[in-house]
Amino acid sequence: MPSTPSTRTPSIPTAVPATGSARPRPWAAVLVLAAATFSVVTTEMLPVGLLTPLGDGLGVSAGTAGLAVTLPGLVAAASAPLLPIAARRADRRTVLCALLLLLTAANLLSALAPHIAVLLLARALVGVCIGGVWAIAAGLGTRLMPPHRAGRATALIFSGIAIASVLGVPAGTFLGSLAGWRWAFTALAGVTTVVTAALFLALPPLPAGTPVGPGTFARLLRTPGVGRGLPAVALLVTGHFAAYTYVRPVLDRVPDLGAGTVSTLLLGYGLAGVAGTFAGGALAARDPRRALLLIAAGLGAVVLLLIPAGNSPAASTALLVLWGLVYGGVSVSAQNWLSAAAPGAREAGSALFAGVFNTAIALGAFTGGRTADALGPAAVPAVGGALALLAVPAVLSARTRRPDPAGDAAPRERA
Repeated sequence: MPSTPSTRTPSIPTAVPATGSARPRPWAAVLVLAAATFSVVTTEMLPVGLLTPLGDGLGVSAGTAGLAVTLPGLVAAASAPLLPIAARRADRRTVLCALLLLLTAANLLSALAPHIAVLLLARALVGVCIGGVWAIAAGLGTRLMPPHRAGRATALIFSGIAIASVLGVPAGTFLGSLAGWRWAFTALAGVTTVVTAALFLALPPLPAGTPVGPGTFARLLRTPGVGRGLPAVALLVTGHFAAYTYVRPVLDRVPDLGAGTVSTLLLGYGLAGVAGTFAGGALAARDPRRALLLIAAGLGAVVLLLIPAGNSPAASTALLVLWGLVYGGVSVSAQNWLSAAAPGAREAGSALFAGVFNTAIALGAFTGGRTADALGPAAVPAVGGALALLAVPAVLSARTRRPDPAGDAAPRERA
């Protein structure tokens, strides 16, 4: 029998159903939301592949140019819970379109930046877009689809993350190598313009529910499934990024793996992540707690096994692909967890999730860097794997409900 929270879920009304004419293309709306997540993640991570030319073009060091990666994550962590409060009564389709227009402007400003200060201003705007899009889009699968399809829709929305890593960032990096880093940001501005138009055309009206206030988040954190689930997610994501941020130096130590082979392996990791998003989504739609438990145990074990596998190219290759497969299910499983823990406050739950997730990314990268500097790259998987395994008891101590196929989800918007 499904477990239930020991205390009542906060009594927060769900989103109000849309009114007006129905649009018989719900999957088109979900696909466009996936394109939106693809756009924000590609924009967030694009400077990773352009750090050297970007720093040279603006006359700054690689470390200073790296702030273009760090700053958006920190701003996103702060803006994710604040945006639902600021846009408390606005139609969510309008908010998403406005955020994508802001993302377009930020990319154009990045392309034209004459100084690092201007670039960092543009990247701070990117952070606002990241936090806002995740706070709103992450939970829309349950509004656009009936309960038995909501898990699949949520997985598709989150697939934009993995596809950005596999396709978006490499394509932007390639364009930057051919035409210069400014043209890479210009091209991305064109992509986000198209996605904005598609959002406006494909999404139905999505009226806001009961306004979200600071008290909403306090009540959510007192819900056992949320209050205990978020620390588990924080440990898992921090451990992953502590190890993955410095995976290249770890792989460079494996015998007979040249630079070209490592790049191919990282592509394989990304493709496995796409598959893992849908596999994790399918399991999480039935039992998000079990899905997150398996992911935490699997991720911790895989990362730790990279240490003894360091002398074997075959073992390192297999573990890296398995790592991508396991980690691909993290975001969608955690989102399903929070939706089941607080079905009446999905947007507020998504906002908390986005804030914690982006904070964990920054903390993980920082932890991995300090570990690599103090103990060497070989020690990074040990720290990352240990943090991921600490999420196992955190998940075991939490309780949440399985999603109810009979329909305790938020009222569906007809797309």
